[in-house]
Formats: sequence, C-alpha cells, structure tokens
Amino acid sequence: MKIVKKIGIVLLVVLIGMQFYRPNKNLSDGDYVAVFEAETNPSTEVKQILKSTCYDCHSGNTVYPWYNNVAPISYWLDHHVKEGKEELNFSDWGNYSDKKKDHKLEELVEEVKKGKMPLKEYTWTHKEARLTEAQKKSLLDWAIGVRSLYQISDSQE
Repeated sequence: MKIVKKIGIVLLVVLIGMQFYRPNKNLSDGDYVAVFEAETNPSTEVKQILKSTCYDCHSGNTVYPWYNNVAPISYWLDHHVKEGKEELNFSDWGNYSDKKKDHKLEELVEEVKKGKMPLKEYTWTHKEARLTEAQKKSLLDWAIGVRSLYQISDSQE
C-alpha cells in the first residue's frame, strides 16, 4: 500500500507541475490562409468546410477549446497540431512548389475519401467538423479541380 501511495503522490506532483509548463500555442496575426485561398479560390461553402474541419490543425492558427488549458490535454493537442502542420500547412502554401501543392491536394482527397480526415478525435469535440456526404462531395470536387490546374502548370514547365 505504501508504494501505491508514493506513486500516487509522485503522479499528482507531476500533474500539478505540468500545469505550469505548457506548450506554445499555434496562433497567428492577420489572415493566415490568405495566399492559399487566393490561389485555390474555394467557394464560400468550401471555405467554411476548411475553416471548421482543417485549419485548426493544418494552418498557423488554432482556435483552442477551453480544455486546452489543462495538462496533459494541452500536450496532446499540441502534438496533433504539430503533426498536422508537418503533413499539410495551409499557411505555408505559398512556399510549396506546384508539384507539392498537387500532391498535398491528392493526399487531402485520399484522406477525406477514406474517412480519415478530419480525425475522429477532432470530430468528437467539434460536431461542426463532421462532414456530410454533400460537404465531402463539395470539398472533393473543389480539390480535384484545383489539382488539375497544378497538373497543367507542372506539365508546362
């Protein structure tokens, strides 16, 4: 019993200590997806879908829920955002080559078709991120159309 009590106390001290050392938040000033939206010209509907399902993890700005202020959840969310931005960062779109842009949109199409994006963990707490079939179709049609422009551009180089 003494060992369980000591382990419990150590874990409590660690948990309390974690509250004072939080990861940096993913926050940007200004229009952090302006280049992406200007170049890909999504419809109003697709912009809303991207905003509610993609930008929190795949851009330079995250709208954090209240529970992000509690460790270890803050560390878990930080990991998801960093991982998401490594895969695709809409805020960094202007620095991608046309070939990379085409590939990133190809991956977007594949992940949405497979139902892997948005992540289930994200839709548990963000009901607005659950895509209907009509929303999926709009998003996929837009992405496939934009891909064709990058493919044409890439073939002319």
